[in-house]
Amino acid sequence: MKVKSYFCFQYKSNQSNFKTTSNQMNDANLVAKTTYVTVNMKVSSLEDLNQRYAAFVFPILHKHEGEMIAGTPTPLVKEGEWDGNWAAILRFPSMEKALAWYNDEDYQSYKNLRINEMQLEAGRVIMLESLV
Repeated sequence: MKVKSYFCFQYKSNQSNFKTTSNQMNDANLVAKTTYVTVNMKVSSLEDLNQRYAAFVFPILHKHEGEMIAGTPTPLVKEGEWDGNWAAILRFPSMEKALAWYNDEDYQSYKNLRINEMQLEAGRVIMLESLV
């Protein structure tokens, strides 16, 4: 039987810090956790992004049970600096589904188009599993 290690952050309510703990579980006991993907980028044209990228990637996103739950060219930045013009949050039922979307053969040409032709600077795509 294969055993997986995973890390979680536990908040100690009587202290003002977090600690990391490592636990082991059998594959049979693992429950898929919702995964959120944050996308931050600066593109040369939002119209171009919609016509040449978004119109084609949504079917691939849906194929992996993903959905865009938020997206805006004007996010409210409360800390740090950001001069991008597109931010989005995607949701998948699991990290496996999110990775399957990101690595899908059908998505690669659109990902390369976005990275190499549409983005004015390096963007960020970050995947996070929910805590529960």
